[in-house]
Parts: sequence; C-alpha cells; structure tokens
Amino acid sequence: MELHLAGRRALVTGSSSGLGAAIATALAAEGAEVVVHGRDAARAEAVAATIRAAGGSADVAVGDLATDDGADATAAAALAGGPIDVLVNNAGSYPHRGWEATAEDWRRTYEVNVVSGVRMIQRLLPGMRERGWGRVVQIGGGLALQPGADLPHYTATLAARHNLAVSLARELAGTGVTSNTVAPGAILVDSVQRLLTDLAPARGWGETWAEIERNAIAELVPNDAGRLGRPDEIAAAVLYLCSPLADYVTGTTLRVDGGTIRGVH
Repeated sequence: MELHLAGRRALVTGSSSGLGAAIATALAAEGAEVVVHGRDAARAEAVAATIRAAGGSADVAVGDLATDDGADATAAAALAGGPIDVLVNNAGSYPHRGWEATAEDWRRTYEVNVVSGVRMIQRLLPGMRERGWGRVVQIGGGLALQPGADLPHYTATLAARHNLAVSLARELAGTGVTSNTVAPGAILVDSVQRLLTDLAPARGWGETWAEIERNAIAELVPNDAGRLGRPDEIAAAVLYLCSPLADYVTGTTLRVDGGTIRGVH
C-alpha cells in the first residue's frame, strides 16, 4: 500500500534505540526524510547511518528534551534540513518504582515523559499549521487506561500523553493537522528480552526464548496473542496515522497490544 509519505520530513524523538529506532526506520523506508533524535550523538548517528545504508534519508538531532535548551537545540537541528511535517513524541523513561517513588521521582518522570513532548509540539506545530498539513503522534500505552499498583508515576504520565493528544486534536480542528496516540502493549525490544531471560530461571519459564516469551506473557501481561509485540508492528500503526490515508483520524488512540486491554476504550 502506498502511504504517500515520500518527501515528508519527520522527527521521531527518542529514536536512537528500541521502538523509536524502529519507527524512524519504517518512516524512512516509506520515503520520509527522518530526523533521528537522542541524547547520545553516537547512538543517534548509528541509527541514521543504518537508515542511509538502506537507501533512506536521515539527519540527526541531539538534545535533552527535559530542558528548554535541549528542546531548542533539537528543534533547530531538525529544522535545519527543512520544515517538519511529522512529529512522533516517543522519548520517555519508565524508572522502576512503586508507591515508594518520591515527589521528585514523580516530577522528573512527568518532565521527561510529558513536558518534553509539549516542548516539541510548541516548537514544531506552528509551521505545520501555517502549511495546512501535519501529524503529531504520541506514543502512549495501555497502562494509561488500566494501570496496576506498580509504576504509578509512569502510568500517570501515559494517561497525560493520551489526554493531551485529544486536547490538541480539538485545538487543531480544521487546520489539516491531526493529533493521535498509538498505545503499545508489551513490546520485544532488546532490554525487555534481556530482562525476561534473566528472570526466567527463578520463575521457571523455560530455557528457549519461545518458552520464556510464552510463559512470561502468561504470568505478567496476559493477552490474546500470547506473545510480546514487535517494534515493527507499532511502527506500522504510526505509519498509518502519519499518512494522508489517516486524514479523517484525529483525537483517537490506536491500541496495538494483542488484546491486553479489555473493554471498549
């Protein structure tokens, strides 16, 4: 299917590894000019080099989006190559804390996971509005809708991401710019595979990765697919929302979680 993304310029925050790298790579494969972002220049450049080696177009922007200066530097680097048509707010962190998390833990997590995205919206959205076309996609998560007892500071920031995407969609009514959220379930990135493999012996999940994945999912995050999602599956949802095929889709949440979240959210 032709997604009509050729010539569009996209910034994917937090794309120097993991899910963000998969999204940036997929956008580039569809012909978009991608800006790979991270706080580590070498890691961001490595992703960009891989994209270029595959025939895609990729620039690099480096900056800590939890600060105004870092957001300014990132926006300037992204815009140096041309206007940004697509902003994917993927950057974030999920520090492992329960309800013992301090007020400072909550503040910092909100700064990194929510305010960072707002900074980029404020810097890049005006140009989209002026041109009459653009895409803003938040990477959220099912825990925004059905949180557990753990990671309360993180799941609260996911809910904020979902909420601000809808508010932004209302603000953008009639402008040609859309705002949506993709909500992944548990996704197989390198760090997750390492974590589950390390836990497997004590939990009795088996020895092969197929056994570990199946048993870990059944115990930790049951879903109808019986497995972890793959980064490319999340990237495919982002691609759709970024394309002109989704002109009629705004203010929505697209769940890609194997049926983890129950109900009609």
